[in-house]
Amino acid sequence: MAGPIADAGTAAALAGEAAAGTRGSARRALSLLASLFFMWGFITVINNTLLPHLRSVFDLNYTQTTLIESVWFIAYFVASIPAAALIARIGYQRALVSGLAIMAAGTLGMVWASHAVSYGITLTALFVIASGVTLLQVAANPYVAVVGPTESAPARLNLVQAFNSLGTTLAPLFGGYLILAKEDKY
Repeated sequence: MAGPIADAGTAAALAGEAAAGTRGSARRALSLLASLFFMWGFITVINNTLLPHLRSVFDLNYTQTTLIESVWFIAYFVASIPAAALIARIGYQRALVSGLAIMAAGTLGMVWASHAVSYGITLTALFVIASGVTLLQVAANPYVAVVGPTESAPARLNLVQAFNSLGTTLAPLFGGYLILAKEDKY
């Protein structure tokens, strides 16, 4: 009898050491995920701050201005189903990296749109950025749930969602200071 108990005790000790290493890894992953939640909350709201500036640059009517805002949410609708299929195929972590790469491509499209002063390129770039954000959201929410113990999954989701809310709170302040303040100087 002493053998199995000692083996169980040894196994428990090894499991505890592995869990401690996993906790450190889970904390790093959770920190990265919290920054992603902050980033896409920030990006989603900063889009609205750009509207007055884009309206003056492109001399847009209200329908065209509304399309700039709508293309973001149209991308959510269009990209969510393929995002889920992609995650099932390549996994959470690769999907997160892919989402960031798609967002980077959309951001480069915005740089191109600013040089070409093109409404169409701007809409396309915003759609691409929003598609990347969609992939991030579809991958990150379940990844937050599985990155640690099951019983603390709701707490982790609440924590990272708080960072999303922080991003949505700070974006208008930043946008108002950086974008709209410069517009008054012209």
